[in-house]
Amino acid sequence: MCERARPDSISTEDWAATPLVVQELVLSLYASVQHLTLRITDLEERQHQTSRNSSKPPSSDPPDAPRRAQRTPSGRKRGGQQGHKGHGRQLKPPAAVTRIVDVKPVCCADCGALLLGADVQPARHQVTELPRVEPEVVEYRQHTLTCLACGRPTTPAWPAEMPSGSFGPRVQATVGYLTGRMSVSHRDVEEAMAALFHTDLALGSVPALEQQVSAALAQPVEAAQAYVQEQPVVNADETSWQERKQRRWLWIGTTPRVTVFLVLATRGAVSAQQLVGLNFQGIVGSDRWSGYNWLPVWQRQLCWAHLTRDFQALVDRGGASAPLGAALLKQVKTMFELWHHLRAGTLLRLEFQEQMAPIREQVGALLREGTVLSHDKTRRTCENILKLESALWTFVFWEGVEPTNNGAERPLRRAVLWRRRSFGTQSETGSLFVGRVLTTVTTLRQQQRDVLDYLTEACAAAIRGDIPPSLLPGL
Repeated sequence: MCERARPDSISTEDWAATPLVVQELVLSLYASVQHLTLRITDLEERQHQTSRNSSKPPSSDPPDAPRRAQRTPSGRKRGGQQGHKGHGRQLKPPAAVTRIVDVKPVCCADCGALLLGADVQPARHQVTELPRVEPEVVEYRQHTLTCLACGRPTTPAWPAEMPSGSFGPRVQATVGYLTGRMSVSHRDVEEAMAALFHTDLALGSVPALEQQVSAALAQPVEAAQAYVQEQPVVNADETSWQERKQRRWLWIGTTPRVTVFLVLATRGAVSAQQLVGLNFQGIVGSDRWSGYNWLPVWQRQLCWAHLTRDFQALVDRGGASAPLGAALLKQVKTMFELWHHLRAGTLLRLEFQEQMAPIREQVGALLREGTVLSHDKTRRTCENILKLESALWTFVFWEGVEPTNNGAERPLRRAVLWRRRSFGTQSETGSLFVGRVLTTVTTLRQQQRDVLDYLTEACAAAIRGDIPPSLLPGL
């Protein structure tokens, strides 16, 4: 009979003298202890996860979480320092002034004599004020006239610029701006329209106006998505979204001039392909989520902000994982220092590539060391990163590729705040509005274009049946 595997703490002689029934009990208990120990270790690690060592947002950090590195106090007082050049409001040119109030003395302050004329260079002070907004109510009257010759009545068509509903394009645009850009709730929009613009809206009119804005933006947003899919570099990310009682995912694909949002059914590869295009030829910057694994490795750039948190998790895990994580973080620090020099123009691309070579080699060696450690989680992390090793360094060789996915995460935060306040959307049409209006306002802000004017023009074009204004840069 072959000898049962024994616990290391029991000698061979003692184990041989132990009855088989007791051996089975000991082995069963030993396996349970090992399982429970691993589970406790995993739960303790989860309990200590923060925004520094995981993908959890900073808002979820507990009060006792380690604080991020703070600057050393300089000892100076708050506010502008002595000798600092101020940035006061500049006076507007005369053409931009609505009215002028001249303040002139009537008589001499000394002798009382009458004063005449004007100061060639008077002191100037400008005050900007908002007038009370009174809505313009336009009443269209359609006349039917009877021909005196043949007796036939004739009714003209309504004007092309007349909305079919009760509100014009700027009201539609304002509601879309308040909900889509400022994330104001429907009930608060109702109040804001009454308080700020003296326009009475029923609560049910708010989603109806949103849908009119959504329809007006359909074609420009579709063109924007086609534009993104043709770009050489796209940063992508996703976050959960709630549509009624079903879970959806809000995807973002961003480029320097155009950003696209889509609410899609899944977080998998099919949705990623719908975002950037199945035949996408450029490079996608993202985290290590498997939904992007359909792309060849050479078409990817992994986010080093996420990797930094992975390495910090190794440090916080302790044991043999800690020195490995610390060594990796040291290489990351040097890498970002070089990257900042490259962006500042103090380091040429070729010099950057040369100085990155030993960092790339050292990071690879450290990750391979991690694949032989006894800690399962650390070993799997290193193995999974090494599967995409070449995607760590795409930014070193490709112009326009960033080492982090911050370009997608920053605009996605506003959508996350919207989701938390509104608890998602109640229908597919509501989700369409979310994707379209977020695409529009984010893209317009990237191009420094007036959001409200664009929304108004788009809504007016939809009413007339005209081609809407484009979201693409230069058009």
